[in-house]
Amino acid sequence: QVQLVESGGGLVQPGGSLRLSCAASRSIFSIYAMGWYRQAPGKQRELVAEFTSGGKTNYADSVKGRFTISRDNAKNTVYLQMNSLKPEDTAVYYCHARTVVSTYEYDYWGPGTQVTVSS
Repeated sequence: QVQLVESGGGLVQPGGSLRLSCAASRSIFSIYAMGWYRQAPGKQRELVAEFTSGGKTNYADSVKGRFTISRDNAKNTVYLQMNSLKPEDTAVYYCHARTVVSTYEYDYWGPGTQVTVSS
Protein backbone atom coordinates (compact mmCIF):
# COMPACT_ATOMS: atom_id res chain seq x y z
CA GLN A 1 0.00 0.00 0.00
CA VAL A 2 0.94 3.62 -0.46
CA GLN A 3 -0.25 6.58 1.60
CA LEU A 4 -0.05 9.93 -0.15
CA VAL A 5 -0.19 13.38 1.40
CA GLU A 6 -0.36 16.57 -0.66
CA SER A 7 0.72 20.03 0.43
CA GLY A 8 1.33 23.45 -1.10
CA GLY A 9 -2.12 24.48 -2.23
CA GLY A 10 -3.59 27.89 -1.56
CA LEU A 11 -4.91 31.12 -3.02
CA VAL A 12 -2.89 32.80 -5.76
CA GLN A 13 -3.54 35.61 -8.21
CA PRO A 14 -3.74 34.98 -11.95
CA GLY A 15 -0.26 34.77 -13.40
CA GLY A 16 1.18 33.57 -10.12
CA SER A 17 2.92 30.34 -9.19
CA LEU A 18 2.52 27.51 -6.70
CA ARG A 19 4.42 24.32 -6.05
CA LEU A 20 2.56 21.26 -4.87
CA SER A 21 4.25 18.39 -3.08
CA CYS A 22 3.13 14.79 -2.67
CA ALA A 23 4.89 12.73 -0.04
CA ALA A 24 4.56 8.97 -0.30
CA SER A 25 4.79 6.53 2.60
CA ARG A 26 7.19 4.26 0.75
CA SER A 27 9.77 4.34 -1.99
CA ILE A 28 8.42 5.72 -5.24
CA PHE A 29 11.27 4.34 -7.30
CA SER A 30 9.35 1.29 -8.44
CA ILE A 31 5.85 2.73 -8.51
CA TYR A 32 4.34 2.12 -11.95
CA ALA A 33 2.82 5.59 -12.35
CA MET A 34 2.61 8.64 -10.15
CA GLY A 35 1.33 12.10 -10.69
CA TRP A 36 -1.38 14.70 -10.30
CA TYR A 37 -5.06 14.91 -11.14
CA ARG A 38 -7.49 17.73 -10.46
CA GLN A 39 -11.22 18.15 -10.07
CA ALA A 40 -13.06 21.42 -10.43
CA PRO A 41 -16.60 21.89 -9.08
CA GLY A 42 -19.12 20.16 -11.32
CA LYS A 43 -16.45 18.56 -13.47
CA GLN A 44 -14.84 15.15 -13.71
CA ARG A 45 -11.44 14.46 -12.29
CA GLU A 46 -8.80 14.90 -14.97
CA LEU A 47 -5.14 14.11 -15.43
CA VAL A 48 -2.80 17.06 -15.00
CA ALA A 49 0.64 15.47 -15.19
CA GLU A 50 2.20 12.13 -14.40
CA PHE A 51 5.27 9.96 -14.59
CA THR A 52 4.64 6.62 -16.21
CA SER A 53 6.73 3.47 -16.37
CA GLY A 54 10.05 4.02 -18.05
CA GLY A 55 10.30 7.57 -16.76
CA LYS A 56 8.01 9.11 -19.37
CA THR A 57 5.84 12.10 -18.53
CA ASN A 58 2.35 12.99 -19.66
CA TYR A 59 0.77 16.43 -19.43
CA ALA A 60 -2.72 17.66 -20.09
CA ASP A 61 -2.74 19.96 -23.11
CA SER A 62 -4.15 22.75 -20.97
CA VAL A 63 -1.06 22.85 -18.74
CA LYS A 64 1.75 22.15 -21.20
CA GLY A 65 4.41 24.83 -21.00
CA ARG A 66 3.11 26.10 -17.66
CA PHE A 67 3.29 23.13 -15.29
CA THR A 68 6.26 20.88 -14.61
CA ILE A 69 6.22 17.57 -12.76
CA SER A 70 9.36 16.42 -11.00
CA ARG A 71 10.39 13.85 -8.43
CA ASP A 72 12.89 13.27 -5.66
CA ASN A 73 13.24 9.53 -5.14
CA ALA A 74 15.36 10.02 -2.03
CA LYS A 75 12.50 11.93 -0.38
CA ASN A 76 9.72 9.75 -1.86
CA THR A 77 8.17 12.96 -3.13
CA VAL A 78 6.65 14.16 -6.39
CA TYR A 79 6.24 17.86 -7.13
CA LEU A 80 4.09 19.93 -9.43
CA GLN A 81 5.44 23.38 -10.26
CA MET A 82 2.59 25.50 -11.56
CA ASN A 83 3.41 28.79 -13.29
CA SER A 84 1.28 31.34 -15.12
CA LEU A 85 -1.76 30.16 -13.23
CA LYS A 86 -5.20 30.90 -14.64
CA PRO A 87 -8.61 31.03 -12.96
CA GLU A 88 -9.53 27.84 -14.82
CA ASP A 89 -6.75 26.03 -12.94
CA THR A 90 -8.86 26.37 -9.79
CA ALA A 91 -9.57 22.87 -8.49
CA VAL A 92 -8.77 20.33 -5.84
CA TYR A 93 -5.49 18.70 -6.84
CA TYR A 94 -5.00 15.04 -6.00
CA CYS A 95 -1.83 13.02 -5.92
CA HIS A 96 -2.19 9.59 -7.53
CA ALA A 97 -0.06 6.48 -7.54
CA ARG A 98 -0.55 3.17 -9.31
CA THR A 99 1.21 -0.03 -8.45
CA VAL A 100 1.15 -3.27 -10.41
CA VAL A 101 1.39 -6.64 -8.69
CA SER A 102 1.29 -9.56 -11.09
CA THR A 103 -1.50 -8.48 -13.41
CA TYR A 104 -3.39 -6.44 -10.84
CA GLU A 105 -3.36 -2.66 -10.76
CA TYR A 106 -3.88 -0.76 -7.51
CA ASP A 107 -4.69 2.95 -7.42
CA TYR A 108 -4.00 5.19 -4.44
CA TRP A 109 -5.11 8.77 -3.88
CA GLY A 110 -4.19 11.53 -1.51
CA PRO A 111 -6.90 13.57 0.27
CA GLY A 112 -6.35 16.51 -2.10
CA THR A 113 -5.24 20.11 -1.76
CA GLN A 114 -7.24 23.14 -2.87
CA VAL A 115 -5.77 25.51 -5.44
CA THR A 116 -7.69 28.72 -6.03
CA VAL A 117 -6.63 31.21 -8.69
CA SER A 118 -8.43 34.49 -8.23
CA SER A 119 -7.81 38.19 -8.05
